[in-house]
Amino acid sequence: MAISKPEGTEDLLPESMRFYRTFVDTAFRVFARSGYAPVETPLFEQTDLFVRGIGEATDVVSKEMFTAISGANLQKVLAGEKLKAKSRLSLRPEGTAGVVRAIAQNGLVTQGGAPVKLMYAGPMFRAERPQKGRLREFHQVGVECMGADDPSIDAEGIIMLMRFYEQIGIPRENMRLLLNSMGDATCRPAYRDAVRDYILAHEDRMCEDCRTRAEANPLRAFDCKKPDCKTIMADAPLITEALCYDCRDHYERVKTYLDASGIAYREDPTLVRGLDYYTRTVFEIQVDIEGMGSQSAIGGGGRYDGLMHEIGGKDTPGFGFAIGYERCKIALEAAGVQTASASTCDLFIACVEESTRAEAFTLAQRCRDAGLSVEVDHQGRSLRSQFKLADKLRARKVAVLGPQEAARGAVNLRDMEQHTEELVQQSDLPQRL
Repeated sequence: MAISKPEGTEDLLPESMRFYRTFVDTAFRVFARSGYAPVETPLFEQTDLFVRGIGEATDVVSKEMFTAISGANLQKVLAGEKLKAKSRLSLRPEGTAGVVRAIAQNGLVTQGGAPVKLMYAGPMFRAERPQKGRLREFHQVGVECMGADDPSIDAEGIIMLMRFYEQIGIPRENMRLLLNSMGDATCRPAYRDAVRDYILAHEDRMCEDCRTRAEANPLRAFDCKKPDCKTIMADAPLITEALCYDCRDHYERVKTYLDASGIAYREDPTLVRGLDYYTRTVFEIQVDIEGMGSQSAIGGGGRYDGLMHEIGGKDTPGFGFAIGYERCKIALEAAGVQTASASTCDLFIACVEESTRAEAFTLAQRCRDAGLSVEVDHQGRSLRSQFKLADKLRARKVAVLGPQEAARGAVNLRDMEQHTEELVQQSDLPQRL
């Protein structure tokens, strides 16, 4: 029996890979306009980074992380030996913690310097139940900004993200921006206690997970999908009623910037996101498109002013977001947007007969050296079959090389879209294309 791909993973075949590269390139181009520079961090980090950064009580850390372990360390674990922190490794379930660790370790935030703005793209890993739009290996594009606590950073990031979605073709009328504030270390503890007490007062009607969350992470109960829990949490205390003056002022200023830029949003006081590190601004972009199923969120993020300190660095304010590639692709397909990338074949060189194959091969190399994408027949096909292959490859032009053309040092160049032909000297071909 043939070996299959692991459950919850997908192969990015050439067509999908081309669109993925277009997706990432578009994001990086849009984000670079606001000063973001690319960065890449390891696929795995010390497990403690995620435990301390994301939160031990979150589902991501407690249930969904994949452990990365060498054969030698596995033998130690089986023998009952406890591994050192540097040997306890996990595949990254999200990108923020690793980027913030890299910023702290490399001292990128300097005293009095400009904020550090970084963007990244790559695979993430969570041991979730595979379903449409939710994989165990999935791809994210994200940004992180460290060193500035002004509300303008939050608004700039949200606007930048909305511009990206419009660039890749998600209809603006189908997008919904949800906005909230989660408070900070001054006002959130009292609010958490109020939500905990509310859950405990209704625990006889709530699910086991929410009863557990009451002590460890009560705000996560707002995300519970169980009907009884949703009904009960609809009447729970709201964070907007508990914000301190500074958090309320920050939130109002974020909304002022969004209003001034014409960005529509809906305030959702139950929006908490799924990770412990968020403070103050949180947001999520959802789509109302038939075919998305229950996975309507395509991206989101917020402010995390305590994360750097939590992982051992200096107190440094931060803001970031992540975009789910697979979710966005589903949204585009559901909206009827063509996700196939443009042709990558500039020229197909077709041989009329075997005698011209060596010359066609040499001409292809010259054109490639000039920066063109060129394909030739490697299977001795008939001229008709070569044209079919060129059409399948979506070649922009086909250069036909027969004995007569070879004798004149030329090719018969056919435009596959305009259906025109002209005789072109081989020496002029790269420049003509």
